[in-house]
Amino acid sequence: MRVIAGRLGGRRLRPPPDKGVRPTSDRVREALFAQLGALEDAHVLDLYAGTGALGIEALSRGASAAVFVERSPASLAVLRDNLGRLGLAAQSRIVRGDALAVVRRLGRSAERFDLILADPPYALEVGPALLGALRAARIVAPGGTVVIESSRRHPVRPVPGWRVVSDRRYGDTVLTRLMPEAGTGTQGDGPVPAPEGGKAKG
Repeated sequence: MRVIAGRLGGRRLRPPPDKGVRPTSDRVREALFAQLGALEDAHVLDLYAGTGALGIEALSRGASAAVFVERSPASLAVLRDNLGRLGLAAQSRIVRGDALAVVRRLGRSAERFDLILADPPYALEVGPALLGALRAARIVAPGGTVVIESSRRHPVRPVPGWRVVSDRRYGDTVLTRLMPEAGTGTQGDGPVPAPEGGKAKG
């Protein structure tokens, strides 16, 4: 595993400790970030972060800060190591916990995100529940986007409050990009807060 492009392009990432964990492949990450385009100063939320490959790629390509959400102790150890070795601790915050619970908690704060990335285990099929939680939390910044990775056997279905921008297949993987529909109350109000900085924490 490696960082695909940006200021850290080519740097190696420590792989997941569990052989049963399915990280996003280099090919899929490259395709995803080609779709997203410029990420300068974006505030990013990486749900089901695992090794942190998606959020790290965003930081390498110009995002200003990223919040990584993961609950597996083994994956958290790898995530911390990757962020530390790449010098990204000051731009990162690690939150240990269930992704849906953390989204609900973030909804009680003023934090908003320009880009939300979610790569849940395919077997969970959390798309509708996650989109429902994001809609209720209203943590998508104005103009922000959500990308969910899923299996082609269980693709993300459209739900009220969201518009599917693109739905692309790469082998067994489907990347669904969504934005809040105008006037639905899904999108958060106001500007994105400045990055907090400081050490990554659990």
